[in-house]
Amino acid sequence: MAVARALAHEAEKLLACIHCGLCLSACPTYLQLGDENDSPRGRLYLMRAVAEGRLPMTSEALARHIDLCLGCRACETVCPSGVRYGRVLEAMRADLARERLTLGQRGARFLLNHVFTSPMRLRWIFAPTRWLRRRPFARRLAEGGLLPARLKLALELLLATSPEADSIFTLPRERRPSPSASARGEGRRVAFFAGCVARELFEQTNRATKEVLMAHGCEVEDPPDQVCCGALHAHAGELETARALARRNVRVFERCAAEALVVNVAGCGAMLKEYGELLAGDPEYAERARAFAARVRDISEYLIEIGLRPGSRPVGLTVTYDAPCHLHHAQRVTTAPLELIRRIPGITFVPLVESEICCGSAGIYNLRHPELADRLLHRKLEHLRRTGADVVLTGNAGCLMHLRRGVRRAGLSIRVMHPIELLALTYE
Repeated sequence: MAVARALAHEAEKLLACIHCGLCLSACPTYLQLGDENDSPRGRLYLMRAVAEGRLPMTSEALARHIDLCLGCRACETVCPSGVRYGRVLEAMRADLARERLTLGQRGARFLLNHVFTSPMRLRWIFAPTRWLRRRPFARRLAEGGLLPARLKLALELLLATSPEADSIFTLPRERRPSPSASARGEGRRVAFFAGCVARELFEQTNRATKEVLMAHGCEVEDPPDQVCCGALHAHAGELETARALARRNVRVFERCAAEALVVNVAGCGAMLKEYGELLAGDPEYAERARAFAARVRDISEYLIEIGLRPGSRPVGLTVTYDAPCHLHHAQRVTTAPLELIRRIPGITFVPLVESEICCGSAGIYNLRHPELADRLLHRKLEHLRRTGADVVLTGNAGCLMHLRRGVRRAGLSIRVMHPIELLALTYE
């Protein structure tokens, strides 16, 4: 029988589960499928059976139920025992990745370990996609029936990243925000984590983030040699690659004399804040990683901490908010985004039902399990429709892509934006 090596290190976390079932109502896959094995409690039971040698890691059912997990970590928010479900899930996936890989998983593994580890190779890979998303024929291809379903989905998600792709996705703006005279003299220094997909495909969001920070008197440092945070790798079971990326980022940002390391992607922020745990067994980096993680702040979190100063231009919109799972459940940053949004001048805020439930994006989950991801997306869109909002705000790149694609396909006249982009519109 295959040995569960990574899972063995998390055995105590497995034992913490008391199987009370409070996680069931919070789990998106259980709510959709109604299968106990597709709930956190059920998956933990399966993982414990593997750790105790009662279930072989070669089990097809085990692989299927673990793979169907979104990794949204909503179960952690409601768990009375404080089970660190995300940690044991990643350990289980690491063990599974060593023992069984399909052809598609081998391809994904190659991309993660040999492309996403290099900013230069990422730039080369994404260059043609940036060109493609601006071509009119790409939109026609996405709307037609010529492409295979999975390729069509990938193209739709790519088109959802283009700031010029559709007026549904963008708001007109006359000028970019710039630091006020009073703000320029404050001398705050922050480091900015630009991300990998965010740097390549969400340049407008990164630009807005820097400009809003400048408007708050911050000098922004964006180290060119920073690398991917490693979240995609950890979620796919590639823990050693995630640790290698973490070490590189620790070294890079140690050179920045900044009071905070600001990030605008929820998934990246959750990963960066957990570097201390990821590198806890590394004598050289354990303490350095903890110091690194202590400086990490989501952009909404940081602006509220230093004193949010929105611009004076009202936007005149009805707005709702969908909470990214890795901001709400993993980072437990729940009030700062709402406070930031409610203080944007000229907005009417409407709460979104089930805003804390995953939209179905979950990294590349929507590409791997499109049918279930679309079921979750449809549920989200129905709630969005009832708000009557002009704009839905969310703070994660994957969620932005997934929701924009869904809104377009559903024919909804609602814009999907990062909160920082809407805030940037208020500055003269």
